[in-house]
Amino acid sequence: MTVRWGRAVGALALGGLALVGGVLVAQGPEPGGIEDLWLLFGAPDRGAVDFATLTRRPGDALACPPGQCRAASDRVPPVLPVPGDRLRAIVAQVAAEEPRTELAFQARWAEEDRYVVRSEWLRLPDTVAVAIVGAGEGRSTLVLYACPQFGVLDAGGNRARLERWLDRIEGLARTKVAR
Repeated sequence: MTVRWGRAVGALALGGLALVGGVLVAQGPEPGGIEDLWLLFGAPDRGAVDFATLTRRPGDALACPPGQCRAASDRVPPVLPVPGDRLRAIVAQVAAEEPRTELAFQARWAEEDRYVVRSEWLRLPDTVAVAIVGAGEGRSTLVLYACPQFGVLDAGGNRARLERWLDRIEGLARTKVAR
């Protein structure tokens, strides 16, 4: 009889947790929703990134020009025929086109920005850090680092996002030059 009672209590507890979780997810970005729960684990913006000393984490993705990062890069970003301020504006445009993406930080004196991107259902936050790197007169490249707040829960999303952003950035930069 005690084992049955224990299982019943366990099942009720699990059901209650599932119900609470469902309500949090249903609330979404509203106050008291799932985003408030994630705040218990820290701010969604992971803070400044020192690309020269960056240590990779599970679930992250990095695109870095040669000589800019100690860590191994998943992709080498192209040198684009646009000045840094224009490339920064293109990155902002690409980020604005991405669903559930918001600017979290914009450096005043350096060409560095950070965006928080949330997953669709659980609204898990990832940070995308961007640094524009000059590459000569009227040319620039960038460093992109996408990192999940919760480690290995990414399932390749950051790598796919990095590839998608880089392809779109390159396309816009080359199109704007051709005009």
